Amino acid sequence: MKIVLLHAHGSNWLRGMKDISTIFNLMPPLGMMSIAAVLEREGIDVEIIDCHATPLPLDDLVEDIIRRGADCLGISTTTSSFNKGYQIAAALKEKAPQIFTLFGGAHACTIGAPLLDSFPAIDCLVIGEGENTMLELAQAGFKGLGDIPGVAYRDVNGTGVYSAPRELIKNLDDLPFPAYRKLPQFPKRYNLPLFSYPTAPNTSIISSRGCPYACSYCDRSVFSRGFRFNSPEYIVEHMAMLNRDFGIRHVFFYDDLFTFDRKRVAEFCEIKARKGLKVTYNCIARLEHVDSELLTLLKQSGCWQVNFGIESGDPEILKQHRKFFELDEVGRKLLMVKQAGMRVKGLFMVGLPGENETAIRRTIDYALSLPLDEINVTKFTPFPGAPIYATIREQGEFTEDWDLMNCMNFVFVPHGMTKQQLENLYDEFIRSFYHRTRIHWGYTKMLWKSPHSILTFMRSFPEILAFEMKQKW
Repeated sequence: MKIVLLHAHGSNWLRGMKDISTIFNLMPPLGMMSIAAVLEREGIDVEIIDCHATPLPLDDLVEDIIRRGADCLGISTTTSSFNKGYQIAAALKEKAPQIFTLFGGAHACTIGAPLLDSFPAIDCLVIGEGENTMLELAQAGFKGLGDIPGVAYRDVNGTGVYSAPRELIKNLDDLPFPAYRKLPQFPKRYNLPLFSYPTAPNTSIISSRGCPYACSYCDRSVFSRGFRFNSPEYIVEHMAMLNRDFGIRHVFFYDDLFTFDRKRVAEFCEIKARKGLKVTYNCIARLEHVDSELLTLLKQSGCWQVNFGIESGDPEILKQHRKFFELDEVGRKLLMVKQAGMRVKGLFMVGLPGENETAIRRTIDYALSLPLDEINVTKFTPFPGAPIYATIREQGEFTEDWDLMNCMNFVFVPHGMTKQQLENLYDEFIRSFYHRTRIHWGYTKMLWKSPHSILTFMRSFPEILAFEMKQKW
């Protein structure tokens, strides 16, 4: 049995523009790597193709899959990369119809069995967590699909049906570390966002799954709600392995809620400090979890930057879409992080249902008032698995173009606004924040705080300049 897992590359950019995002940010496909590690542990031959790291023309990619002797091709896609992934599956079926094709990832989990009714080149879908489902599929030789939980397949009438829900993995420590060695260019080809790390090589880790909150815009179709996590000992050993085997010096905990379980975080900080592990890290936190004691622990254990999902500066918009947190309190908490000696990044969203120009300008002004070192502003995208999706067409104009649903395009326009208004306000938000002396000085200090970022930027400058000139012309 030979399984090839493929991370499909959709557009992470704007339609009609060259995607240069992987110059600045390319993280390994951790979910796929976890599945590969489980399969390998059970003696199954598995390889990974990451189309983000090594893009190939379609025909060359199909030939590569066939050359590897694949019995099964498993493709993981988001909503925006689904069509590209399906092109690969369809082209493969034309040349090698005997190769079993299955899809997993957020889009497959969200749409589910009906996806099979419109896309005949897909043999089945893996719904939910993929490790145990993929293992059981392989061990069954991809036969008897209806007997394996977590699978969508075609019944005798050719209609997509769902086998049964897959029980979630109770103890995440039972999983082996992701199969980083399956990525031919790891860690050299992979890099966290520029200026978001102090040292290199660096990479990302996910140490928990699920989220108990119910924000309107979040898709929980893969890991569901609730909260499961690796133990502090497992996390520290994971970091130690990356440092020992790959020379990793900094990691980003890509968990939605790294700080949710306070006891876990405190034990992690204590164990990491006791072992003298010289690996720094970033994490994502929610403001209600942050206090001075926790921030001291994070700083002492090597935390370099904390990211917060702030989303909006308009109280009424926040009340509609997520658990409300007093805006005055947000500024106080962010200042505490700065005073503890860590960088702060704010995550915002533009174009939420219910927003108008006044609300968005309120968010811009609010962001400028906060002690933030950096921001990330996404364009609201109503993903099919998010709660807001059910009523999205009642709240504005929605163009459901999967290729554009990457948080870089306004596919939704709230009532009372135009797409051009949103684009103008988005550009104004970015310019207003970054065209300030304080921010310029902050990036100047990155010459010694994040020297690898400067080197990467300068090395890629000719390509960046060519891209900019092309857009201007």
